Amino acid sequence: MCDTLVALGNSTEDGSVIFGKNSDRPPNEAHVIRHFPRMEHREGSKVKCTHTEIPQEPETLEVLLSCPFWIWGAEMGVNEYGVAIGNESVWSKEDYADAGLLGMDLLRLGLERGETARRALEVIVELLEKYGQGGSHNYGTPLKYHNSFIIADTSEAWVLETADKYWVAEYVKDVRSISNKYTIGKEWDLASPNLVEHAIEKGWCESRKDFNFARCYEVSGIQQIMHCDERLDRSTKLLQDNKGKITVKDMMSYLRDHEGYNVKEYNPDKQITTICAHSAPEIMIGQSTASYVGHLTEEIPTHWLTGGSNPCISVYIPFYIGAEIPETFTKGGEKYKEDSYWWNHEKLVRKIQEDYPQRAGLIVPEIETLQSKFLEQANKIRNTALDLTLGESIQILEDFTNECVETVTKKSKDWLKTVEKMKQVTPTKSDYLNFLKSVNEAAGLKI
Repeated sequence: MCDTLVALGNSTEDGSVIFGKNSDRPPNEAHVIRHFPRMEHREGSKVKCTHTEIPQEPETLEVLLSCPFWIWGAEMGVNEYGVAIGNESVWSKEDYADAGLLGMDLLRLGLERGETARRALEVIVELLEKYGQGGSHNYGTPLKYHNSFIIADTSEAWVLETADKYWVAEYVKDVRSISNKYTIGKEWDLASPNLVEHAIEKGWCESRKDFNFARCYEVSGIQQIMHCDERLDRSTKLLQDNKGKITVKDMMSYLRDHEGYNVKEYNPDKQITTICAHSAPEIMIGQSTASYVGHLTEEIPTHWLTGGSNPCISVYIPFYIGAEIPETFTKGGEKYKEDSYWWNHEKLVRKIQEDYPQRAGLIVPEIETLQSKFLEQANKIRNTALDLTLGESIQILEDFTNECVETVTKKSKDWLKTVEKMKQVTPTKSDYLNFLKSVNEAAGLKI
């Protein structure tokens, strides 16, 4: 379960493209941030993806990725040209292979090989048609699915929806969001050459006139299982209602959204269909394990990553292409590690969720204040960096990231101490508290 959003320049306050995504994964599957520089590769070399190996390109682009720790690919990321991609799990009537490329592998390959959103789309569909999708997308418990994507750059965006080797794409006109369902019906801009004929042969429709991609290719009932209708309706409304004035701060608020509930009204043991997802014992969807907002400006884009779960109780930290990332963000696994930013943040998340209305109600105002400060500082730092040499610019941006990390790390320790002293006030379901205890024990997390 994930949600990906984009607002083009005609819909944002400053005329830039703003991209956002929550990655929803199992609660103990740590997310890490990886940075790879532009690289040259010897002729005939191979690249080992998560479940399969394919030929490598002579050169790959610099990328910044947010990834489940065990996967070669990424849930979301951006490259040196400002191309950003986020993927969604979708379920089609096509077969699911045991081996092939994961949607997350396709995402990284698109970023490493595509200088524009359109070229990244072409890379993905070329590889898709040649190698297909396959293998489990989950760590531990096998889970197979197909994928949809939003692919954006500094001037345009595309929605790409796939069913194994079949695909359809829509050019985004202003704002757009996707969730865990097909959203393209009778109208599209690009598609597999035999997309309609295949559906007719399968008996999913009678003729081209009768064809609707979502209705023909999607497994029926998936909307009810994944609660994706509610989340898609909510993200679409948030984008549409604010079209023409959307800011980076707004996009962060959309990814933190709990169906409009304020922090003291929401409790994760009750509402489970929100854009900011919290795991619960009766559902398999997991939690928003990481979040990303890309401010895709022409010069010096800023990439805001939480590096931790549940954006509603996280601070987005600025990262930059060309700058090194703090090592703590690269650490993570299925068990708690004290050198991992993700796992240390998770200690705070789990403690807050024992009594979310009271504890988050105390911490969230401080998070919002700190976030506003970072956003204001980022604008000043960016304007300063525009007048510097490349080397000086990278250094000042890297220093700013490190300062933000140091500040958030210190504040998080203080917040954890505060919530550890708080008695539980809000009635919380016992099965939810037992669930938190069980996942904590599985991860070796003592709180």
